[in-house]
Amino acid sequence: RTYLIDPPKSQEKNYAFLLDLQSKLVDTLRKGTPLNEVYGKAQSLIRARRPDLEKHFVKNCGFMGIEFRESLYVINAKNTRKLEPGMVINLSVGLQNLELANASDPKQATYALQLIDTVLVTEDGPQVLTDCSKSANDISYFFKAGQEDDAKDAVDEQRRSAPTRPTSTAVLKTKFRSEAQDEESAEQRRQVHQRELAERRQREGMDRFADRQDADQNAGKPAIKKFESYRRVESLPNGLESCRIVVDRRAHTVILPVYGLAVPFHLSAIKNISKSEEGDHVLLRFNFVTPGQPGSRKEDQPFEDPNATFVRALLYRSPDTNRFMQLYKDITDLKKDLNKRDAETKEMEDIVSQGRLIELAGKCRPRIRLPLVFIRPTLEGKRVPGELQIHQNGLRYQSPLNVNLRVDLLFSNIKHLFFQPCDNELIVLLHVHLHHPVMMGKKKTKDIQFYREAADNQFDETGNRRRRQHYGDEDELAAEQEERRRRMHLNKEFKQFADRISDMASSALLHPRVAVDVPFRDLGFFGVPFRANVLLQPTTDCLVFLSDPPFLVVTIADIEIAHLERVQFGLKNFDMVFVFKDFKRQPVHINTIPMTQLDNVKEWLDSVDVPFTEGPVNLNWTAIMKTINADPAAFFEEGGWSFLREKSDDEEVTESESASEFEASDSDRSQSYSDEDSEGIYSEDASEDEMDESEESGEDWDELDRKAQAYDERRGKRKDTADTMKGGASAQRKKVRH
Repeated sequence: RTYLIDPPKSQEKNYAFLLDLQSKLVDTLRKGTPLNEVYGKAQSLIRARRPDLEKHFVKNCGFMGIEFRESLYVINAKNTRKLEPGMVINLSVGLQNLELANASDPKQATYALQLIDTVLVTEDGPQVLTDCSKSANDISYFFKAGQEDDAKDAVDEQRRSAPTRPTSTAVLKTKFRSEAQDEESAEQRRQVHQRELAERRQREGMDRFADRQDADQNAGKPAIKKFESYRRVESLPNGLESCRIVVDRRAHTVILPVYGLAVPFHLSAIKNISKSEEGDHVLLRFNFVTPGQPGSRKEDQPFEDPNATFVRALLYRSPDTNRFMQLYKDITDLKKDLNKRDAETKEMEDIVSQGRLIELAGKCRPRIRLPLVFIRPTLEGKRVPGELQIHQNGLRYQSPLNVNLRVDLLFSNIKHLFFQPCDNELIVLLHVHLHHPVMMGKKKTKDIQFYREAADNQFDETGNRRRRQHYGDEDELAAEQEERRRRMHLNKEFKQFADRISDMASSALLHPRVAVDVPFRDLGFFGVPFRANVLLQPTTDCLVFLSDPPFLVVTIADIEIAHLERVQFGLKNFDMVFVFKDFKRQPVHINTIPMTQLDNVKEWLDSVDVPFTEGPVNLNWTAIMKTINADPAAFFEEGGWSFLREKSDDEEVTESESASEFEASDSDRSQSYSDEDSEGIYSEDASEDEMDESEESGEDWDELDRKAQAYDERRGKRKDTADTMKGGASAQRKKVRH
């Protein structure tokens, strides 16, 4: 680009002609046009309109090619190569050795003008890749007072006649005050939109929980669990006549003797068991689950009648040490197994049994396959690539190791389908996010990924003889072109397969359409959703991270509100919390987002209609969600999420008040300086009365100087006395030696 500083009329005229010349040359960059015709077009335009500038025109109009300024692809009068679609041209138009008449500075007697843009040749015509405003009003700067009025008139006239510029550009448009006004207006529009979204969320919450208040309260209460060890007396094990402790593994029960009677206790009623030694005896203490115990949670163990009488503990003492040690071990192991089984049962509650996959078999309708793909999470056995197949109502991944080693995914269970190309990545992948989790081995998962590595690891550069003998730029260029070609082929193959999945799913009328979603890398921002700092990329419907496990898929439609934490001056990072419309679901935290991305994150949240708030501190979301789930209707009746905005506003006001309240005045500042000096000047021998007096009276500098001089004099006298004492001691030592 060329920038003009206090340009005279002749410079502005030459620049306007050069700008018009460049626009006409861009239009000539079309399929089949020889390069010499492009240069000839420029020369003919100059001869027709400004013949005085022909001798100042540059010798070529740019170049094309992988290397910078390749001699075979220079745009000059001798090159007859033709343009083809896909070629990228560096179009450079300029005038050199121009003379400026009546120049005040000899250095400004000659000048040059140049405009360079990158142009892509396509089937439909040229496409400027570096498009931004190049008009005279955007590149001219005036610093002389005498030219300001004329410049303003010229700039206004050019602005009225100039076409509107595209707003989606990364190049700064201006540095004038009007830019700040545009930013303020955009921020105001965003605030208005956020208020509308907040009101909409409030109305939706009121409508959602108004009619279901009683039902939700009853549904929110945990069910009372009743454990039944034995239904009949005949089911009791043998050997209870001796009034001994018996462990029944089959019924998960411990039978304890109480006043000569065998009383069964299910292991779920026993909180813990402790063992201690007392001389030659061993004590076993059974602690039972009762209401009101320290550390117990009533929502986990509800009781039919909390006011009833409960047995809190039973203590048994026996001289048979070996038996009690074995009982303690058996009961502890059995309780661990029971807890493990309960945890597995709770984890498998949301597992939904899928229907049967209808295979497409026969010669008339062959199966659509994607070979040599890996799956994550991995299947059991050796890690080898398998085959992904499309059938009538779903997908099947088949491992080559075993026919029974496969994964079936029905279209009805697919919530999102993502295609992530291998651009700037090591793999190309298809990611499936499910409505309901499925079992992969012994674990359940909602995210299944099929990928293929983009790099060719089987090729060994050091073992290739040809590269040993002939190693140069041509080999590197050939390798780069081969890798670029391979990546394009992988992207095309996976994208076509994803489109076939979408078409096959939409053809089945019983299933909703499965749309292919592609992450927008340009809108991505870094954050820590789990433990590593990764690039989070928005898509049309989600915010995802798919490159490595653990994966992150946040559906935008499921978000109730987003809260930005630690947003305050001086911090380099902030956090973001997503609260979902299903309040029983845990909020998702994304930590350590760079503060430079704050405006981009706000703009993205506002563009996808997600209401957001911000605050200077981290909140206890466990307690907040517990309060909301206790009574959602009352939560929205009391204002809903408005407490987040009110809290942030109150904290800002408090910070400003505290800052003004503790702002140091001139007298305080001088007092603090005097305190610091006094701490540096006065030693521990200084009297506390003098320090207190100086603090209360607020002494001036002269008085402090007098005190400092007096202190130095006292310190000097003490030093002289110490030297005298040292001299006397040394003399005394000399006498002793003699």
